[in-house]
Amino acid sequence: MFKRHRYTKAIILQAVYFKLRFTLSYRDVEELLQIRVVNVDHSTIQRWVFKFSPSIEKNMHKRKHQVGDSWRMDETYIKVGVVDRYLYRAVDKEGNTVDFLLTKRRQKMSAQKFFNKAIGNNGRPRVVNIDKSGTNKMAIWSVNKRGVSVKKIKIRQCKYLNNMIEQDHRNIKRRIRITTGFKEFESAQRTLSGIEVVSVIIKNQIEKPRTSAFNTFVSLAAFRISLD
Repeated sequence: MFKRHRYTKAIILQAVYFKLRFTLSYRDVEELLQIRVVNVDHSTIQRWVFKFSPSIEKNMHKRKHQVGDSWRMDETYIKVGVVDRYLYRAVDKEGNTVDFLLTKRRQKMSAQKFFNKAIGNNGRPRVVNIDKSGTNKMAIWSVNKRGVSVKKIKIRQCKYLNNMIEQDHRNIKRRIRITTGFKEFESAQRTLSGIEVVSVIIKNQIEKPRTSAFNTFVSLAAFRISLD
């Protein structure tokens, strides 16, 4: 697990948590660790975030409370290099995070990929509120067409109901505003998944939470991975 690395599990996960929980640059996290007399280069911290986030997200889905069956879904743009990419997200009517997915394009296939992931992790919703986007509507139609033996997902297009998801977008985008921007798509995808996981923890959506958000985060890092 962490035995073959020069830093302890506690230091590695604290560095990763700092980056994902607070509005800090990698150099900020490097300086915070230096205050504790731990000298770690900011590029190393970036590699830790890149390596650990997918596995932490996977464990999060295993322990996340069941969300409601009424979803609010929308996408927002994220700058990667000089290109706009699209972060698809959904919350239930209580504001709980349903799921998230960064895609390279804003199109039917991207929305459908998001719905496949969200339904796979959370089950089928009763109703999904979307904006006037035709691509999102067609994606739900495709999901309904495929599930011929189950009840159809109701599509609702009510603008004010999506205020909740738009506000939730702002919380995520605020977290990445201080950075110099993502250079590569996969790095953006993994970092954003880590930020979303911490948001789920803060919303108290994890079963068997620990005494603090950080300790809950650590409990989601119970996996084996090479740190070489």
